[in-house]
Amino acid sequence: MPIQWFPGHMAKAKRQLAQRLPLVDLVLEVADARVPAASRNPDLTALLKDKKHLLLLNKSDLADPVHTQAWLKALGEQGLVVLDFSARSDGREKLLKYIRKLGAQAGWRRSGAVRVLVAGIPNVGKSAVINRLVGRRSAKVGARPGVTRGQQWLRVSAELELLDTPGLLPPKLVTEEVGFKLAAVGAIRPEVLPVEEVALWLVEKILKFKPESLVETYAASTREPLEVIGCVARRRGLYLPGGRPDLERAAAVLLHEFQEGKLGRITLEVPDEKGAKE
Repeated sequence: MPIQWFPGHMAKAKRQLAQRLPLVDLVLEVADARVPAASRNPDLTALLKDKKHLLLLNKSDLADPVHTQAWLKALGEQGLVVLDFSARSDGREKLLKYIRKLGAQAGWRRSGAVRVLVAGIPNVGKSAVINRLVGRRSAKVGARPGVTRGQQWLRVSAELELLDTPGLLPPKLVTEEVGFKLAAVGAIRPEVLPVEEVALWLVEKILKFKPESLVETYAASTREPLEVIGCVARRRGLYLPGGRPDLERAAAVLLHEFQEGKLGRITLEVPDEKGAKE
């Protein structure tokens, strides 16, 4: 069943994004390389229409590199311009070169700087990408038409300016599976789905894609998800009065440590997975 949830500020963010699109030359859509399909908002795709568009699979340092290459190939075959990136470890030139290349292909010739709007769902690392691009030479640019007060452009160089936008999720999460994926990578609030359920779902995925990480991190050789959570509790010393494992805290710890990359590089969906291309 679709998960209905759409905070009012998201509707406002969608309206603002639509208003800003005419002001920019390129949209840099940031997605999470661990869930490349689930972390994209189909509403954004509809808004872009013919706007030049670069899809950035961020956090690639946390994703399985083999699966990332498969995604790059599959998304490229769909006609998308896509690049893998890690705002934590990749240099800014990797992305800047790609943006310049797109500009050359599009024949951008203007008196001012090329303007790039950075968009995506919450917590995919948009701000980290912007900080990597801007670096220490960050310089705020004056307000532009169509930009609400408090929203400012950031100058990367004399030739390039960036505009951040609030994280934007669709009005409903199409399936519960998508909800679990987004909760697992921290893209939606913990209260949307129970932490324990998300942790059990995540264990099932890790058992499918990289079971050895559970053995190495938590000494969990079992194939039963609930027993894995118990192993997390024991490994991290999480107990309730009376000596019982604290499964609720262990579930939260598992999610946090996965999101931080402490379980290794793990991707939670593959291109040929049912629904992954939707």
